[in-house]
Amino acid sequence: MAVKLRLKRMGAKQRPFYRIIAADSRSPRDGRFIETVGTYNPIKQPAEITVNEEKIMYWLSNGAVPTDTVRNILSKQGIMKKFAESKSKSKESK
Repeated sequence: MAVKLRLKRMGAKQRPFYRIIAADSRSPRDGRFIETVGTYNPIKQPAEITVNEEKIMYWLSNGAVPTDTVRNILSKQGIMKKFAESKSKSKESK
């Protein structure tokens, strides 16, 4: 099963609100998912982002692939940098 970290659209018309979820890549955008790992509200200025860093690091270390938008969100939060550092540390210890 290929897991992706992606956005699930919530909210009303013209008022989007997104949940960052871990889901099987074959499931529909707003369909079945495995776990919610954060939220993203683009309406607020600046955009409001909440993430559970521990869960995201778990999914990334188990091979989950973030979509381009989720990768950008995680990069702004500094999570992708931490993941890359932890990945390089594990390679050095081998």
